[in-house]
Amino acid sequence: MDTLESAIPAHLRCPRSQPARTPDGYQPPYPASVARFKPETKQVVMAYLGLQYVEAADAGAEVDGARRWLAESLAGMRGPSHCEHARYVDEAGFTTWVSIGYWDDVATFDDWFDGNGKAWTDGSALGGASLGRFIEVLKPSVERFETLFSSDVPEGVAGLATHLSGAIEEHAYWGGMRDRMPAAQADLLQPSGQPGVVTDGLRQRVAPQENLCLIRSGQDWTMAEADERRMYLDDVEPVLAAGMVFLRDQGRDIDCHANRYMTVLDDAGQPVEKTFGMSWWRSLVALERWAESHPTHVAIFGAALQHLGRLGPNARLKLYHEVTVATAAQQYFEYFNCHPQTGMLRAVQG
Repeated sequence: MDTLESAIPAHLRCPRSQPARTPDGYQPPYPASVARFKPETKQVVMAYLGLQYVEAADAGAEVDGARRWLAESLAGMRGPSHCEHARYVDEAGFTTWVSIGYWDDVATFDDWFDGNGKAWTDGSALGGASLGRFIEVLKPSVERFETLFSSDVPEGVAGLATHLSGAIEEHAYWGGMRDRMPAAQADLLQPSGQPGVVTDGLRQRVAPQENLCLIRSGQDWTMAEADERRMYLDDVEPVLAAGMVFLRDQGRDIDCHANRYMTVLDDAGQPVEKTFGMSWWRSLVALERWAESHPTHVAIFGAALQHLGRLGPNARLKLYHEVTVATAAQQYFEYFNCHPQTGMLRAVQG
């Protein structure tokens, strides 16, 4: 077998005070890779910009105008190096469009935000009292996020990477997520504090807690043949969707602040055969606990393994995720005219 790479690049390794959970003599059952960034990249920005509304015949023009304004802002000067788009209908029945921008330079994002991002949520840039808008931003250092890919197709923050690694060792066992995160070599990444909210008219800003965790976990079956597509949609996706609904509706009981299960859109705003879940967690340990032992995730994990096991190397289903643990100073959440169950506003509800 070819030599396996470490998920953590050499320039981010340090002596471990927190032991890895990699089993002795471990050989992963299938290959996976991680995103590799330029060594000079010290910090990235992940910005989720959302537009929220109730479907109505008279909402079309307002929605189109807001989406056009945001698209032009993201494509303009100081905009993100990589951008993706998605859509979903939330638990309150509101349709939400989300554009996700990734920057590898914080100063560039800050300049863009001053000229565009602030206007998205301060009520000055756009009319349309029926529309809600939000911006959710993490600015993690490269030590504070990790990625994982089952294929050679980058998604999400990997759009900023120079390449994907070769086959890595730290995956396909419980604890691999933490083992791949450079900061966890010497930090338990424990949470502290509680989110709060500051309200100014229709604007609400969520004051963050320490070591908030975000996971974005995606599925891509665009290249699957007809039989595999049917297998995925009949046997795997319903189990995944049930887990996403559990986190959305009951996640607060297990320290999941909020969850969205989104369909990816192409540049024309049309859905493609890609989805992802993104959820805000009080801590990495809460996410780990759900992943390792909760029946909803055990079922998801089992269905995915069965799918991949049946097809072996012929499987065309592509899976990926990115997990971030951000300090309070690396977080920014602002909502304008949004309902109280939107995103991190859920974390401050009684």
